[in-house]
Amino acid sequence: MRTLTKAALTAAGALMLAATGASAAIVCNDDGDCWHVHGRPTYGSDVKVHIYPDNWKWRHSDHYRWREHAGRGYWRHGVWVDIR
Repeated sequence: MRTLTKAALTAAGALMLAATGASAAIVCNDDGDCWHVHGRPTYGSDVKVHIYPDNWKWRHSDHYRWREHAGRGYWRHGVWVDIR
């Protein structure tokens, strides 16, 4: 019985770590562009963005638009800026 309990606890811990490692966020800039990112990114102080949890939804009166990009960076005035 101890082995079964230990196995169950190990599996639950692994599942929790996997869920934490796959975290994501939504980032929006002042131009109204929003995009998904993996993890919780850090942007320089000159980059004006708002970071929200992955389940965030804008209100009906907000004027945002989705702009996705596979790279690491941010949208600025309609142009993707890579962060290296």
